Amino acid sequence: MRSVLGVLSLLIALAIAGVVVNKELAASSRTAVTAPAGSGVVVPAVTGDATPRQQNEQIQQQVKQSVEAAMQQARPVPDDK
Repeated sequence: MRSVLGVLSLLIALAIAGVVVNKELAASSRTAVTAPAGSGVVVPAVTGDATPRQQNEQIQQQVKQSVEAAMQQARPVPDDK
């Protein structure tokens, strides 16, 4: 009898933990990733209806474009005269 109650309480605790984890995962998938203002970090934007592979390709393309744009900027010339 004691072991049955132990197993039953373990299953109840596991079910509660599963519900909490499921709610947390659902909430985290709805939130957007944002960077603090003024940090200089640009978070790539992806479309929500794209597959993970398409999102990956979009992010890679946006990072590539931002790196190329940064490489095209002229470096400041120091005044060492």
